[in-house]
Amino acid sequence: MQQIDGGPVDPADLQALALTGLGHFTTMLVQDGRVRGLDLHLARLVADARALFDADLDEDVIRQRIRSAIADEPAAVVVRVTIFDPALTLTHPGADAHPRILVSPRPAPSASPAPMRVRTTSFGRQTPEIKHTGLFGSLYQRRVAQRAGFDDALFVDDDGILSEGPTWNIGFIAGDEIVWADGDALPGVTRALLADVAGGRTAAVRVDELAGMDAAFATSSGVGIRPIASIDESAWPTDHPAFERLRAAYAAIPGTPL
Repeated sequence: MQQIDGGPVDPADLQALALTGLGHFTTMLVQDGRVRGLDLHLARLVADARALFDADLDEDVIRQRIRSAIADEPAAVVVRVTIFDPALTLTHPGADAHPRILVSPRPAPSASPAPMRVRTTSFGRQTPEIKHTGLFGSLYQRRVAQRAGFDDALFVDDDGILSEGPTWNIGFIAGDEIVWADGDALPGVTRALLADVAGGRTAAVRVDELAGMDAAFATSSGVGIRPIASIDESAWPTDHPAFERLRAAYAAIPGTPL
């Protein structure tokens, strides 16, 4: 059940979040009370609260808030933890902040999503190092791509360097190695976990280099690993053997109890 600071949600608080959009979050998959990369999710929340609100968060309190909100949820659930201060206003966002913790569970995917077809678009998120709630630009690009017949968008800077999707990181298979796109993107938890157990190298991947890749995939905490069937005119097999190795390596990462 959605909760704020461990209790019922006041619609007025959500109205403040909707109207100002000043906040940050992380999203995690909880399975049987455990989360892969929980320490990374908590560290993200703490770091972003300091950067955005000049405030300190207690990791133990965050864990307790999550446990409370998912007490009546299924064993597998996707949880978004949003940090914001409903007292901050459009005219005075520089006031001292007292962030609150909003926990929003939603059903976990029951099956792996289908491979996706994406198209590149010239776009970059503001302050990409913070996982902030300012999603208009990203979701607008996703909407435009979907209206054009694609599944999602992939952001590219003015130099043609790939960065990220609206809510995911991107990696490639080139021969026997993994290549992580090194554009100006949010460093995702799933990408970090996979890079730790499966290795690979980071590189500035350009649009004109896509034809030289053997496969492509997206990573996110809610989905894990999702094959990419095509980017613009470049297409790849979605059953590349590396995907099974990546999935096995990801599944073998132990979850941390909340």
